[in-house]
Amino acid sequence: MPTPPDTLRPELDTLTTPVAWSDEEGAIIGCNAAFSRWLGVGARRLIGWPLAGLDGGEGRLADAMGRLDAADAPLRVRRSRLRYADGEECFADVWLSRRDDGGWLLEAHPVDEFPGDDPALLLPSALSASLKGLAHELRNPLAGLKGAAQLLSRRLDAETQGDSRELVAMIGSEVERLTALVDRLLTPAPPRPHAPLNIHAVLERVLRLAESDAGWAVRLVRDYDPSLPEFAGDSDRLMQAVWNLVRNAIEAGAANVTLRTRAEHAVRIADAVHPIALRLEIIDDGRGVPDELTERLFLPLVSGRAEGSGLGLALAQQVAREHRGSLAYRSRPGHTVFTLLLPMHVEDAP
Repeated sequence: MPTPPDTLRPELDTLTTPVAWSDEEGAIIGCNAAFSRWLGVGARRLIGWPLAGLDGGEGRLADAMGRLDAADAPLRVRRSRLRYADGEECFADVWLSRRDDGGWLLEAHPVDEFPGDDPALLLPSALSASLKGLAHELRNPLAGLKGAAQLLSRRLDAETQGDSRELVAMIGSEVERLTALVDRLLTPAPPRPHAPLNIHAVLERVLRLAESDAGWAVRLVRDYDPSLPEFAGDSDRLMQAVWNLVRNAIEAGAANVTLRTRAEHAVRIADAVHPIALRLEIIDDGRGVPDELTERLFLPLVSGRAEGSGLGLALAQQVAREHRGSLAYRSRPGHTVFTLLLPMHVEDAP
């Protein structure tokens, strides 16, 4: 049985996609911070409100809930008009699915009718008390890890093998990255300005993590285009997205994982055509995507593994959108390819 949304509340609050869930009677019992921010209503005020009551007057949401059974694939309600009580209306493509306990899960993707900036790309204005507590608890062990890595680094002498020094440096680098992530969770801030980055440097960091995680069990292949120029982006966020994809491949039983980079010209992503884009492919020979997940693979809380949280691919897709790109896949047993397309010349990157 999938992990209930309430136990994943801290992870769900890191998503900027609005998500809410209800009991079997259709009353809202929880939502992430992005959902309450999107509607402009405190999360506590939403508790107990009928999920169908968010409908803007057309009745499409209630109709979809009535037609959806537990065994059905998620149902999409296009350009649904939502509102809370007498508040302003919000427009979104809504995905509805049934939970194992009989309740509903609603994921909203705001569309163009919504005025101003896309709320799906805005960070929550505040974090839940549980997430703040988790972040505070993480700070102490991270500080300990940082101190241990620094002590190890001092004890390494000039004769120590290069691999050992590199591993210690990687531990320190990852601790710094996690510490920065914890700080961002405790003090929400606008996304960092994009800066020039070398995608292959990002991929090398991912591969070092994969080598440490999988050891000799997985063969990691580099198929890079060395002529690719730098482009504007967030290296930490891209690393997080690619690492999620590589780790999924490893956990799917892959013996070989290939990271391939190429340049593509005149690429259409959504409604825009870009002169040049990066095509990054993560190719593996694992079990592939189960047939029952093909239509809802990128939805939060959807996982092919019992112990999986179902958030890795949702986060990877979110990172692609932050870079005005896209994430897609094709899969069969023994051959799965996740393709990340990113514009390489975005002069007005935030």
